[in-house]
Parts: sequence; structure tokens; C-alpha cells
Amino acid sequence: MGHSSPPAVSPRALTREEGVTTTPVRRKAAHLRGRAALLGPAFVAAIAYVDPGNVATNTAAGARYGYLLVWVLVAANVVAGLVQYLSAKLGLVSGRSLPEAVRDRLPRPARLAYWGQAEIVAMATDLAEVLGGAIALNILFDLPLLWGGLITGVVSTALLFVQDRRGQKPFERLITTFLVVIACGFAAGLLVSPPTAEVFGGLVPRFDGTDSVLLAAGMLGATVMPHAVYLHSALARDRHGHVTGSAVRRVLAATRVDVVMAMVLAGAVNLALLLVAASALRGADNIDEVSGVHAAIGSTLGGGIAFLFAIGLLASGLASTAVGNYSGAVVLDGLLHVRVPLMLRRVVTLVPALALLASGFDPTAALVLSQVVLSMGIPFALVPLVRLTSSVATMGDHVNRRATTVCAWIAVVAIIALNLTLVVLVATG
Repeated sequence: MGHSSPPAVSPRALTREEGVTTTPVRRKAAHLRGRAALLGPAFVAAIAYVDPGNVATNTAAGARYGYLLVWVLVAANVVAGLVQYLSAKLGLVSGRSLPEAVRDRLPRPARLAYWGQAEIVAMATDLAEVLGGAIALNILFDLPLLWGGLITGVVSTALLFVQDRRGQKPFERLITTFLVVIACGFAAGLLVSPPTAEVFGGLVPRFDGTDSVLLAAGMLGATVMPHAVYLHSALARDRHGHVTGSAVRRVLAATRVDVVMAMVLAGAVNLALLLVAASALRGADNIDEVSGVHAAIGSTLGGGIAFLFAIGLLASGLASTAVGNYSGAVVLDGLLHVRVPLMLRRVVTLVPALALLASGFDPTAALVLSQVVLSMGIPFALVPLVRLTSSVATMGDHVNRRATTVCAWIAVVAIIALNLTLVVLVATG
């Protein structure tokens, strides 16, 4: 008796049977891809939180005071995450960037004054970032600082052309790649010199004299960046558009993930800089100079770690100056409705940095002072941001919750109080 053949199964039926088990997996994968596609704007904004100014302030804080100011970085990073989310939410829900929303509510003289302070902040930002790139090129290739600054300006302009010619998504991917390089370069030292248990004592808020307050203000200015607050609202709005209806909650949920991931990465980089300095560079010579930090890392942790540090510094300078210049264009267009060609904007902001390099002014001192200028500009970005996102007229159903508003105002008041204290202490010597 012959064996009967099994009934034939059509390809269509097989596909249906396989679909019973694979469709949930595919749906889950598609859902994750959809969420991942919404990520990106916060990583561009986050590059501002790991610029060369962070190197100067965080390494100085760790080398001088050990783990004393760890709490400043932790608090600043929490505040940064909150304000970056509020900025993105404003752009998504209102369809307006923060500078545009401010413009709508100010008369022209006030708009001009507001733009003036924002432009000073933008120039201080560009100064820090071009200086950082110049110092990195001097360390790596022994280039004169002026030539290094010029090369940094040229390369950062090329990065801006990616955004200008190819759009936001390729620019986001490029900047995120730079962010990963920065993280690896600045955190590598922890593999050789991990922090001690004393780091937990640094979570207790306290200062140790005027200089520690100055450094704290610089760290704050380097961590909560005004131009990043202005920019993120435009980045989120331009990436997703003016979101309405049922899509708002989905996009806002993805934006929260985007901000948390980006700020955790940026915060970890900043903390790594301080911890490396605290654990390996205490008592080192010339630690107030970034080039001295590199030399000290080389002598204590080895040439390989020092090389990675220099690469991270270079990537930081190149990427952050491109993002800073992008932010300056957003502020100018949003506040005054003026659009300046990319090359002209790049030249205007680059000239002060090159002039300072040509003058022979101490570049590391300029880095620290630029961060203090940034710190002074923070209230001008945060006060309108909190007011706008707490307004039902602006945000509708997505207005800030009471707890969010209270936390945001506490952060703003604390930042303003720190800056006022800094001014009084410096003025009185």
C-alpha cells in the first residue's frame, strides 16, 4: 500500500500561517522603528552641552576642588533636561520657535534689545567653540591657534552646509556621530582612573569660596545653554511640524525619550570630565589651561588616553560651533524676521574669535569667561520659556502641569540667584 503524499500547501496559505506568529513581532519592530524615527532633535541640541567650555570649567572644578561640585553638574543636567523638553514642546504644540513666540509679544525696541543680548550670548558661544577647536588642533598637529581657529570655522561651515543643502535628518545623524566621538574621547580616562567613593559626598550642595562660585556659574553656563534652548524649539517644530490632534501625545512621548537619552549622554560626558580631573589631576601643573589638562592626562593616564581626549576636544569644537551658528540664525530670523546668508553669518561670528586668538589673549581664560557670559544669558531664555509653556492660550490642552511649572520656576530663580551672587562676589573682590 503506497504512502499518500501530504496535502500541498499554497504559498499564500503558508504566508498566512507564518503571519500568525510573525505579525506581532513585525508590528513591534515597526513600532520601535517608528519611535526611533522621531528621535534626533535633542541630540543636536545636546551637542551644546558638551562644547569646549565644558572641558575648561569641569576639569578646573575637578582639579581644584575634587568632587565638591559634582552636585552642580547633576542639578544643571536635570534642569537642562526639563528646559529642553519644554522648548521642544513649545515648538511642537504652538508651531512657533521660542524666538518667534517672544517676537509676537514684544514691541520692536524691546525685540532689538532682546536680540542684542542673545547675539552677545551667540558670540560668546562661538568664541568658546572655535577656541576649543583651535586648542585641539594645536595639541594634535602643533598648529598655531589662529590657523586652528580658521580651520575650525571652515570645517564647521561645511557641517552647516549639510543641514542647508541636505536637510535636517542627515545633519542630525552627522552631529550624533560627533556626539558619540566626544563621549568616547572624554570618558576614556575613567577606564584608567575610576572615581573613588568620595564622589557621593559631592552630591551635597556647598561651595568653598568665591572661586568655587565662579566655577559653578561657569559650569552652569556650560551645561544649561541659552542658544540650545532657543534652537530646540525650532529643531522639533521643523522636524515634526506643528503637531495637532491625536498625534500630539505620541510625538511628545517620543520627544521625552529623545530628551532623556540625549541629556543622559551629555550629562555623563560632563561628569566624566570632572571625575577624571578629580581622580587623576589633583595637584597637576598648569591645570588651568586646556593644553595643560591634556599634558597632565598624558603624564598620569598615558598617551593613548591623552590622544582620545584631544580627539574628543576637536570633535566638540567642530560640532558645537556648527550648532551654535545654526542657533544664531534661528534667533535672528525668529526675533527680527531677518535671514542672513550662511557664509555671512559664519564670518560675522567667527571674526571676534579669530581676533582674540590673534591678540594672544589666554585662550583658556577666554573659555571660562565665555561660559560665565552664557550663564548670564540663561534667564532671558528660561523666563519666557516657562511663561509661554504655562500659558493655556499658547499651549491649550498641553499646558504645563502645576508641578512642572513650580519646578521650572524654582530652577529659574535658583539660576538667577547664583548669577547675582556671582556678580556681587566678583564686584567686591
